[in-house]
Amino acid sequence: MGDLKTLENDGSARDFIDAVPGEAKRRDSYALLELYRRVTGQEPRMWGTSIIGFGKYHYKSERSRQEGDWPLAAFSPRKQNLTLYFVQGFDTALAEPLTRLGKHRTSRGCLYVNKLADVDVAVLEEVVRKGFIEARQNLG
Repeated sequence: MGDLKTLENDGSARDFIDAVPGEAKRRDSYALLELYRRVTGQEPRMWGTSIIGFGKYHYKSERSRQEGDWPLAAFSPRKQNLTLYFVQGFDTALAEPLTRLGKHRTSRGCLYVNKLADVDVAVLEEVVRKGFIEARQNLG
């Protein structure tokens, strides 16, 4: 089994965002940074080279011998979109607010938004808050 690459580290979230290409993507990233800080009550921590996380939990995979730490809430300004990570998925308390969010797509544990102007930021805050509370109650 290989070593985990996405580890919590002492990198600066602000320095990382400052290096993100595109002024609009940087502006949205700073808005997300403040939203996550306000909602979680946690300070941002870098995970790997491109994920900004808040809080953490320890996991042990039931299907392999892999275990490690992962943020309870996180996002990353990727080239294609803003990626928001949710450890509990979306078939929970998040299902209803997602119907009101605006233009987005999801995969198993990721919410993808092209830009914050495409979504209702108040609803996004609700989704992040509920996702963080649910993750903390079940995992943290």
